[in-house]
Amino acid sequence: MMTLLKKMWADKPLQLILFASGFIRLFAILFSKGYGMHDDHFLVIEPAQCWADGFGNSWLPSSQLGDTATSPSGHSLFYSGLHYFLFLFLKAIGLVDPQYKMYVVRLIHAALSLLIIYFGYRITEKTAGKNEAKMVGILLGLFWFMPFLSVRNLVEFACISPLIYATWIIVKNEEKKSISPYIIAGMILGIAFSIRFQTIVFTGGFGLALLFMKRIKEAFVLGFFFILAAALMQGVTDYYIWGKPFVEFAEYVRYNLEHAHEYFVQQWYMYLLLILGILIPPVSLFLFFGFIRAWKKHLLLFLPSFAFLVFHSYFSNKQERFILPIIPFIIILGYIGWSDFIRNSKFWLSHKIVLNRFWIFFWILNTIPLAIVSVAYSKKNRVEAMTYIAGKGDLKSIVIEDSNRDDFILPPLFYLQKWGHVAGITKLKPAEFYFNSEYKNAAPANKPNYVIFMQDDNIDKRVADLKKYIPSLSYEATIEPSFIDKMMHWLNPVNKNQVCFIYKITY
Repeated sequence: MMTLLKKMWADKPLQLILFASGFIRLFAILFSKGYGMHDDHFLVIEPAQCWADGFGNSWLPSSQLGDTATSPSGHSLFYSGLHYFLFLFLKAIGLVDPQYKMYVVRLIHAALSLLIIYFGYRITEKTAGKNEAKMVGILLGLFWFMPFLSVRNLVEFACISPLIYATWIIVKNEEKKSISPYIIAGMILGIAFSIRFQTIVFTGGFGLALLFMKRIKEAFVLGFFFILAAALMQGVTDYYIWGKPFVEFAEYVRYNLEHAHEYFVQQWYMYLLLILGILIPPVSLFLFFGFIRAWKKHLLLFLPSFAFLVFHSYFSNKQERFILPIIPFIIILGYIGWSDFIRNSKFWLSHKIVLNRFWIFFWILNTIPLAIVSVAYSKKNRVEAMTYIAGKGDLKSIVIEDSNRDDFILPPLFYLQKWGHVAGITKLKPAEFYFNSEYKNAAPANKPNYVIFMQDDNIDKRVADLKKYIPSLSYEATIEPSFIDKMMHWLNPVNKNQVCFIYKITY
């Protein structure tokens, strides 16, 4: 076996890297259930399934939710729309179980993520050589967070495949005078924009790089076909729905400018620290040093990502996932630049053992979270609570009791397989308020018959308080968070991954 692996590593390294990366992603497909954060579920899966079920969603001008959308919400319908067509197809072939549908979704995303490895390898091989391409391929495939993110529905990760494909087309044809590669690359960058609006900064970086290289015609062609693709996917769609082109993008820009200081305001260097942290020091320092060092020699690889980093570092609203689109590019150019540096560094040439030990330390440290995170069931308590109630077959509606907080955590109704109003009991809307308003006015067929108590703080008192209004309240089940959920809550209590207690109301 070892002989065969060595031969493949020498003769067919890309195939071996893709196989190993695909194997790890298979575990993520099977075991990494749930969703990573709010957006990868509630901005993609929930609206797509709503539309597929014919129920509507308040994103659109017509809705059966009771609230009619009268203006754009700033969401691109392209990515969620692709999931809508997928769910229609799965429904047509009789696949209705939410968990099985998500196996299909994760499989598709994992397969697409292999394109990042493939094109990353090709870019590196053409730019720096086969040995550098081998290491870049391994890093892109087996960095501890890559398999987990590869099966998530994050637009910040989903946009990477078209970004890196467009980059490969441009790098591959850099020396040629043909215009056709820039036509194709522009169209593909338009697709990336339709998935994640902020990638327009990445595309702008390409245009600037071409202008600095005095390739004005290529820059114009790239920009023109980028706009054409964006117009076809965003402009036409928005015109059909709203009667005006690009209104979702305009609303997205307006909202973020007006509310930039209301969400997760961080220091300008937050993303630098994040990159250096998740790429594991000291290797992360090597990679970022190589990325900066190689800027002039590889401007087409450097400027799009650097422009993206500068933009997000300047903008006040900072969330970790926002910087994901450029992480593979920092790895690619970072390793290219670092390899070029150490080939001519007297210090590192005389300290090869130290450098090797740094890499051994990196791979040991990387393997531990890789094994854990790749199979992590994220938001298990919320997903399994919905799955449990759906399996009972007698659901009318549910109440989320989250009276330790000012607002309640939105439940993933995709797994409940029932759309409609979900009530919440909170600090601001206590049980007395709820039962004297919403509960009293609800039709008998819509009165809740399940209550989910979120977290175990003051649980006995909260249950006793609710029994004042519903004496028939009876315990059903306890849903524990997964190991990774508990760890994330311990690291940062902002991650509200607590125990769910399910109670039933009998009439």
